[in-house]
Amino acid sequence: MTYRLLALFALLVAAPLARAQTAPAPAAAAGTATKLPRYSTSTGLITFFSTAPLEDIEALNPKVAAVFEMATGQLAFSMLMRDFQFKNTLMQEHFNENYAESEKYPRARFTGTLVTMPDEATLRSGPQPVYVQGVLTIHGVKRKVRVPGTLHLRDNDLVVTSKFAVAPADYKIKIPALVRNNIAKSIDVSVIMTCQPATTATASR
Repeated sequence: MTYRLLALFALLVAAPLARAQTAPAPAAAAGTATKLPRYSTSTGLITFFSTAPLEDIEALNPKVAAVFEMATGQLAFSMLMRDFQFKNTLMQEHFNENYAESEKYPRARFTGTLVTMPDEATLRSGPQPVYVQGVLTIHGVKRKVRVPGTLHLRDNDLVVTSKFAVAPADYKIKIPALVRNNIAKSIDVSVIMTCQPATTATASR
């Protein structure tokens, strides 16, 4: 990841109002990608859902910070685990204390690169399927991942979506035997972010 992207993201994470290995930069259409600005947000939304015979588990985090360097296809996001909100207060406590161990491992991060970069005209025509490869860090464990998503330039905003699965066991998240049958082995994660050009971004919390 370029120094500029790292420096900008460090500022986002450190700011009171904000909440992030790289692969080679993807080839970009000549004369288009370099015209696209850097995009950022501090109010991205990540949700996760798991279904089990006894009880479904769902939570959302609306305070995700993200930076997208469109000229190179690099991106990064970061979030505090304690910002996940559950309908059930007791479930939220168990998540932070017993599973995520949020005090010991406060953040989840992703840094990566778009495998392909659609040109600006294509991005403005509607949501475009893309793949991102990089490193996802959860519970102090780093794993290489490749996930699908979409990008869409809508007016001045970059809208980013993604859906993928995460296995708690891959990140050494231990599930007590007593509730093991109530926790899915794979959790569905959804991402939606509306990012503004970084020079004029106003998203905050």
